[in-house]
Amino acid sequence: MDPTTRQELIDRYRDGHREVLDALHEITPDQLDARSDPNEWSPRQVVHHLADSEMTSAIRLRRLIAEEDPQIVGYDEGAFAERLHYDRPVDASLDALRASRSSTAEILDRLSETEWVRTGTHSESGPYSVETWLETYAAHAHEHAAQIRHARAAPTSLT
Repeated sequence: MDPTTRQELIDRYRDGHREVLDALHEITPDQLDARSDPNEWSPRQVVHHLADSEMTSAIRLRRLIAEEDPQIVGYDEGAFAERLHYDRPVDASLDALRASRSSTAEILDRLSETEWVRTGTHSESGPYSVETWLETYAAHAHEHAAQIRHARAAPTSLT
């Protein structure tokens, strides 16, 4: 990955929290629990997923950088949503998303070329690099912000 592309992805990663906040701007309690489809998560559930995913991803990156050929273990997002009380208020999860992204972006800004090419193995997808991590998580919050907007805009939101 060339340095320009890498920096664009870091900037997008850093912007993820703001994008989610924008998607939630002036959301009503009903919209927070709305679903555009019964099989989709509500905006509230998306926020909790983002916090859990972000905290998990922050450790994944740190392991890729600090350990030799780490085994990166996947997790069951559905089980998290079912068992971690995704019906709770979202403020703490938004704080976790912000803090994790901020701390991790500081690390990304300081990586050497040697650190950028470090790798491990993901239990679900195989070879997994720092650059692969960045490509995934630079887009993650933005994709879910779009999901929040979609749920809010559904003409007949399902609750």
